[in-house]
Amino acid sequence: MKTRILTYLPTLISCLLLAACSQNVHIDRHTGYRPPISPDYTEVTLPPNMAPPCFALPDSCHASRLRAIYRAGDEETTVTTRNGQIAISPSKWKRLVDAASTITVRLQAQRGDKWEEYAPFHLYIAKEKIDPYIAYRLIEPGYETWNEMGIYQRCLENYEETAILTNKMTGYGCMNCHSFCGQNPEKMLFHLRSDYGGTYIIEEGQIKKLNTKTPQTISALVYPSWHPSGNFVAFSVNDTKQMFHTTDPNCVEVMDYASDVVIYDVKRKQIVSSPLLSSATAFETFPTFSPDGRTLYFCSADSVSIPGKYDQVKYSLCSIGFDADTRSFGSKADTLYNARRAGKSVSFPRVSPDGKFLMFTLSAYGNFSIWHKDADLYLAHLHTNQIRPLSALNSNDVESYHSWSSNSRWVVFSSRRTDGLYTRPFIAYIDEKGKAHKPFLLPQKEKDHYTFLMKSYNIPEFISGKVNTSAYDISRTARKEKGTDVVYSLQ
Repeated sequence: MKTRILTYLPTLISCLLLAACSQNVHIDRHTGYRPPISPDYTEVTLPPNMAPPCFALPDSCHASRLRAIYRAGDEETTVTTRNGQIAISPSKWKRLVDAASTITVRLQAQRGDKWEEYAPFHLYIAKEKIDPYIAYRLIEPGYETWNEMGIYQRCLENYEETAILTNKMTGYGCMNCHSFCGQNPEKMLFHLRSDYGGTYIIEEGQIKKLNTKTPQTISALVYPSWHPSGNFVAFSVNDTKQMFHTTDPNCVEVMDYASDVVIYDVKRKQIVSSPLLSSATAFETFPTFSPDGRTLYFCSADSVSIPGKYDQVKYSLCSIGFDADTRSFGSKADTLYNARRAGKSVSFPRVSPDGKFLMFTLSAYGNFSIWHKDADLYLAHLHTNQIRPLSALNSNDVESYHSWSSNSRWVVFSSRRTDGLYTRPFIAYIDEKGKAHKPFLLPQKEKDHYTFLMKSYNIPEFISGKVNTSAYDISRTARKEKGTDVVYSLQ
């Protein structure tokens, strides 16, 4: 018995010393600057119901151990790790969030036999919650050949990601343009292309397949925006082509040779439009409804010869009235941002649910800004018509594909700022006056999640709950149903 105790004595002493060290670390040097953590969560504003952020020091920092001390009010907790990843448990994180609106983090790193402490940083907890889910498409970027893709949903309150539908179940064709009516997971639509082509509308588990190309329209329906009533959806119809640059920093160019805006009547299965939205002398695209449904915003550019003058296409931000009762449009279109005067191009307008703000992407030309490195986010104050750049959100690379939360206090957008190649989802707090706070990368459970994920996030959109419609039921509808033809109704 004595021999056994003596055998394990060195291990026991080592464990006791390690425990003592973790409780009372002697710091040899204070660096005086904030830790270069990745992802960068320093000084960001977080929602109170989001899963805790996980981060690490870059390998170049050569730390054998990390120790993070979190403090909020009277609540304090410590996380120590040897794998370079600081990942606080959800239960400890909730206690901190409940304790105070500011969490102070002190990060300590061991190098050799010495410990160093960085200057503390803060995590600010907003009062307003975030919608519990986002939906997005995962696909290889356009300069790669894609094969597998899918529309996924991620719970923001934990790290769970599930597939709404993948193209493994639908003949490996393209799927795109998912959209939800008022962030409602029970009312969504998306498009399938190729063999099972069609627009699929899902309402409370009922799946309807629509054949939306008509003799009067340029194409099948494309970019959608639900009317708040759920009875209409605005779409564009586009003749789109793609080309690749060999030397230009913008690797891929996507152009419309022609495009119009139309309204689909969900109940009557009819498409309606206006000469102001389907002019032969203009390209109209990217429609979006106001929260009250009385205004339709869209992008419009003078029609030019494509592809020869692709870089001269500049879209203005316009609006037109819409009467849902009569399915009629206003007699004129107003211009909120004049591309001719400004020399820039607008794409992807999105109105905040409270009706105060309209966010859009601005770039040098064209309408497919996700491939333009100069693309930045701008905010229009709809009550004052003031337009300004969202400098806190913008970077030296692409920002686009943005979506508002249901309470208008959060936005999620796609950015290539991390590596210039893949779009990643960033979230930011927007206060009541439209001030944007520092954005942060969507937290993941593992620090290397984005390093090894070779797909881009397209069109992240907030939803108020989980989509429970069976992927099997959707794929069965796609394979077996011929679909309902829609018709064009002249006004």
